[in-house]
Amino acid sequence: MNQQTTEQQTRRRFLKHLGLGLAAAPLIGLIACGDSSDTTEIAETDSSTGTGDTGNTDGTGSSTSWASGGTASMTANFPDDSIFATSAACTVALTKAMTEGPCFFAADALDDISEEQVGLPMQLCLRVIDSSCNPVSGLDVEVWHCDVEGIYSGDTTGSSDSRRFSSSFCTGNDADALKSKWFRGYQVTDSSGRVNFKSCFPGWYSSRTIHIHFRVRNNNNDQVISQFCFPDSLTEDICTTHADYKNHGMQDTTLSSGKDTVFGSNYQDYLFDWQQNSDGSILVYKTIQIS
Repeated sequence: MNQQTTEQQTRRRFLKHLGLGLAAAPLIGLIACGDSSDTTEIAETDSSTGTGDTGNTDGTGSSTSWASGGTASMTANFPDDSIFATSAACTVALTKAMTEGPCFFAADALDDISEEQVGLPMQLCLRVIDSSCNPVSGLDVEVWHCDVEGIYSGDTTGSSDSRRFSSSFCTGNDADALKSKWFRGYQVTDSSGRVNFKSCFPGWYSSRTIHIHFRVRNNNNDQVISQFCFPDSLTEDICTTHADYKNHGMQDTTLSSGKDTVFGSNYQDYLFDWQQNSDGSILVYKTIQIS
């Protein structure tokens, strides 16, 4: 990102002091299941922890191995459905869905949701299955997350649903954020129950671990609203070594601390699986099961 202005520093302080104290959502059927498997485009993953081998000798990734330049620098193809394969029996777990939060407003149908923002280029793949583990097609899957400095976009122009959006809280009244719709969009699941987004790895704000919001709708009826998160080892590496993130530094709320205001200590089912692509971008993926 370009050199930070006084205004940008002010709104970062604004968000870091506020954090997100959020209410819990109603009970709804959700399970995040799916181990990973190798493809020709991605490095080996340890699916038991949700962490991947980036190809470095220490297996943690570094500023020399992670790509930069946003989605324009990404050359890897999206992997096939084998990343969602699992040998374990697939069962439904009823749990509390995670809160929608105050930073949602309905966005457009997009493949690339980055709006040419900087950051570690990211492939975001989600798959929706039913209680019998069959893929569900024709569902709207919407995602939203903040930029590299923990700021949400705030241009609600044309949005069909922005009544709950807290503009000053989510954007810090940042001029660029208020005229942007970065890192928001939806797609419709295909015959495999799958959607693919191009984006950038999110940043963080105080009291929250790095996360991505999502909602699944069927004919405008919510099936699940929740969030997924990332292993601490991954977020630490990116936040402390990647040029687009290290000025903002390491997140102040890790999963292992148990102090995240949404996940708390019950985060295991919400961890993304991830792998590093051969071009240095990151692939993150998860299966969502609805009842």
